[in-house]
Amino acid sequence: MSLRIVVCVKYVPDATGDRHFADDLTVDRDDVDGLLSELDEYAVEQALQIADEADDAEITVVTVGPEDAKDALRKALSMGADKAVHVEDDDVHGSDVMATSLVLAKAVEKTGYDLVITGMASTDGVMGVLPAILAERLGVPQVTLLSEVKVEDGVVKGRRDGDAASEQLEASLPALVSVTDQSGEARYPSFKGIMAAKKKPVESLDLSDLDLDAEEVGLEGSWTAVDSADKRPERTAGTIVKDEGEGGKQLAEFLAGQKFI
Repeated sequence: MSLRIVVCVKYVPDATGDRHFADDLTVDRDDVDGLLSELDEYAVEQALQIADEADDAEITVVTVGPEDAKDALRKALSMGADKAVHVEDDDVHGSDVMATSLVLAKAVEKTGYDLVITGMASTDGVMGVLPAILAERLGVPQVTLLSEVKVEDGVVKGRRDGDAASEQLEASLPALVSVTDQSGEARYPSFKGIMAAKKKPVESLDLSDLDLDAEEVGLEGSWTAVDSADKRPERTAGTIVKDEGEGGKQLAEFLAGQKFI
């Protein structure tokens, strides 16, 4: 029986762009380019490595987002994933991690899975809690923050590296794992992979396909909300300390005044 691997990926604003909030205090995605979250590339890479070791495996990448989020799916498909699922619905706009996890859980269940793989966090929100919440919604064990992953005889095994020690963890399938940026460099899509990705199936779903109501997601269905946001203060000119014999003293006084020392 084929091993069904589902990788959850996110389309995020380019961190090098000028990111800011829209009028509704959600991230303005229209004025900045987007891309596949770098941390999710590691999840795709681990899925590909697991599939290479399996007798028979199929990798599906799933994302929730606007039309442009297909770019994230195409990147994953060009790396080697087999097919993709795109959940696109205007009512999803503004969903927090709780609402997003609900949509993802429904999409993953509809897709069918044995192993779900995610990145350790998204590069825009950087909350890092979605893998655990998603596993809870799916009702499967979670093995998170792994730097090494493998699947053997219906069991997923991995190594979690901490500051003082490394843990060896395992869970019976079906299960969910998240991987860190130490799990292995993600491969670059080849020209052949990029061309092949254009022919791979991308299924589009909306809330009705997932038996969800608009009130359960989006700004209305979210558990958290942004009440206010201020622009970062403009960078001011620095303080120049001229060393005319008292430079060290002036520097120390400045650092002490800023409570740096």
